[in-house]
Amino acid sequence: MDGVLNTQLVGNHIPGATVAVVKDGRLLFSKGYGYADIKHDKRVDAATSLFPVASVSKLFTWTAVMQLMEQHKLDLHTDVNRYLKTFHIPATYPQPITLESLLTHTAGFEDREDGWMISTPQQVQPLGTWLANHIPARVRPPGKLASYSNYGAALAGYIVEQVSGIPFDQYIETNLYQPLSMRHSTFRQPVPAQLQADLTQGYAYIDGWYRSRPPKYFQAAPAVSMYTTATDIANFMIAQLQNGRFGDQRILQDATARDMQEQHFTSDSRIPGLAYGFAVQRINGQRLLQHGGDIPSFHSSLNLLPERNVGVFVSYNSDAGSAARTSLLQAFMNHYFPVPRAPTPSPLPGFAERAGKESGIYWSLRRPYTTYEKILILLEPGITVNVINAGYGHLLINSGGGNILNVVEVAPGVYRQMGEQQQVVFQQRQDGTVMFVGNSLQSYGKMAWYDSRSFQVPLILACLLIFLSALLLWPVRLLRALRFKRSEELIKKNTVSRTAYWLAGIVCALNVIVPIYLVWTITSHKNLAAVLPVILMLGIISAILTGIVILFTAQVWRNRFWHWPQRIHYVLVGLAALAFVWELAYWNLLG
Repeated sequence: MDGVLNTQLVGNHIPGATVAVVKDGRLLFSKGYGYADIKHDKRVDAATSLFPVASVSKLFTWTAVMQLMEQHKLDLHTDVNRYLKTFHIPATYPQPITLESLLTHTAGFEDREDGWMISTPQQVQPLGTWLANHIPARVRPPGKLASYSNYGAALAGYIVEQVSGIPFDQYIETNLYQPLSMRHSTFRQPVPAQLQADLTQGYAYIDGWYRSRPPKYFQAAPAVSMYTTATDIANFMIAQLQNGRFGDQRILQDATARDMQEQHFTSDSRIPGLAYGFAVQRINGQRLLQHGGDIPSFHSSLNLLPERNVGVFVSYNSDAGSAARTSLLQAFMNHYFPVPRAPTPSPLPGFAERAGKESGIYWSLRRPYTTYEKILILLEPGITVNVINAGYGHLLINSGGGNILNVVEVAPGVYRQMGEQQQVVFQQRQDGTVMFVGNSLQSYGKMAWYDSRSFQVPLILACLLIFLSALLLWPVRLLRALRFKRSEELIKKNTVSRTAYWLAGIVCALNVIVPIYLVWTITSHKNLAAVLPVILMLGIISAILTGIVILFTAQVWRNRFWHWPQRIHYVLVGLAALAFVWELAYWNLLG
């Protein structure tokens, strides 16, 4: 651990990390590395330094659900609406969403991030209120595909709160932290006063300097808000590996814990799937139960090897920790569970035909579908990936930012990363090609040509160029005509022609303002939801005026307003405005 962690911290510009390893019911190793707070020269201590573990929090929420299930207070196969008292999940499909759907991330919710991460604890709303006001659309029937959902985990936490009759954070403290002797852990926001001094600072490495970041707070608390230490989380790993037992305490009955750790869903039988709350994975021939956690500056990973009775936890306090945790786990597995390097297979018959179907642009199935957040697909890396046929049995999977997987086909539609164990699987479905990278949660659907950035961005830019040409050229023409007293040649003296010109000009101005305002809001990290009403209003006005401009286009040609170059330009403006209305509708920015 020392060799890998110290190298990572220096080489990847990570201030600090905390790690714990358990085996056979005891803490085998724990240690802090680097700094918890650079400014105050405070080192990381595995026993006291509190790290926000983000989505690793979910494992405690899922364990709470399993506790109430074994007490017969919850049924994993019943419609969750049975447990919701103040709001209900819409019945979009005949199949209801169940707790099992939530536990396996197969509820079919779209992904949304609208307002779930906030800057101050004063902004935190009651859990039920926030959930009721932010119900995501159901975009596929339950049980069809796995798509990671923070909302689903928060909903499960709210059900724990409703059924138990006590606040969620209090339930976790009484039923998990106390029996596990986790004295330095909390879901509360803000962190209780007695733990404040042990908080770890998060950083970003920018221009050769470590820049501290303020802490974040979360509306979907059961999904993400837990702070803990490496030694505290070690106790949880021990309990899970001992099927619910920690010392003389039990958090789950033996059968319940075994059920929680069994695989209950996979999107494809050729790849690992999902247990109740855990992602199942295979590395170096070993079965792992995993969960990661990611928020700005903090990246964590919890890994259990049930058959080996081993658990590994690590958390970093800088953005480079996302890749570092994967490297650390692979180094651990290579050291303690080595396997011979597999030879590169020869190309399989029919590869060229299969690769032709599999190549293309894919986007994550975990994405916004029905809200304005869909526009972030154009701006955020990682949502789309490019699959390229590299020939001789190989595909290149490029997710941007220099992240390229070189995979080789080992069976029809099944690929293995060169030099690694990770598999990529392609599945031909009625609704198109789906790609799974590593496990069932990393799922991508092949994009239609009109969905891709290579179509969308040029179309938007072409529209903007036409709008700008009108805003620049029309006033110039008008001024020149007035200068030579020929304004009647540019705009005949009748209401129709004048109105046509002015309306088209207003449409052009609106259609330039909307994208500039939108991009400025996003890139300057302003609250997009706060300015959304303005953007939607401008979009609606533009759409209405565009319809009128299209009607005027026929008048322009029939009555031969202006010279033919001006008429052609007017038609181009009308067509660009029509295309822009389609873009607004496509990105859910129209009404």
